[in-house]
Amino acid sequence: MASLARIDSPESFQAKFGISRETLDRLATYAQILTRWQATINLVAPSTLGDVWNRHFADSAQLWQFRRPNARIWLDIGSGAGFPGLVLAILGAENGATHHILIESDARKAAFLREVARATGITVDILCMRIENSETRAKVKPVDCLTARALAPLPRLLEMSAPYFTSSTLGLFLKGKDAAAEVEQAAESWRFDCELKPSMTDAEARVVLLKALKPKREG
Repeated sequence: MASLARIDSPESFQAKFGISRETLDRLATYAQILTRWQATINLVAPSTLGDVWNRHFADSAQLWQFRRPNARIWLDIGSGAGFPGLVLAILGAENGATHHILIESDARKAAFLREVARATGITVDILCMRIENSETRAKVKPVDCLTARALAPLPRLLEMSAPYFTSSTLGLFLKGKDAAAEVEQAAESWRFDCELKPSMTDAEARVVLLKALKPKREG
């Protein structure tokens, strides 16, 4: 899946990821709603709206290949327009074996996510809360898989994510060309096992696979 072959249509997306027609229709509905809401809410960079199948859907969906077979509970933080969390929830709806939680503090974006979930008929928990708050930590327990895209540099991202990690949690973070430098910075304060995988949508980008997260103790 690391090929940079361009995914510029619903058909090429279906061929690449092997999804059902029902899932493809759900993503097409998602794309229609995104275009409609973008006129009044800045959900994505305007320059990427015409490239939604590659820049947003494929970029998000590539994380699915890295999941563990027993990963049931997924948490996406700073979900924004739903990338990658809502795309992964739509993929997971094919067999119903996963449960997805999306955290988005912006009420308008959370409303957008709820509208996509309603229109596509998928079951997903959308929480309009800040990931750092104690109320969020009380409501959301540790998870099997945690995802994020374009939310914060990795050191800050790990600080926000740590309360939801167990020894078996896998973090999947979409990062740009500075991914390796961010990993080095994060290693100053955190212990973890990490792999960098090539992105299938951007030759300079990387997918950070991270597990066994623990803070470094002073002294």
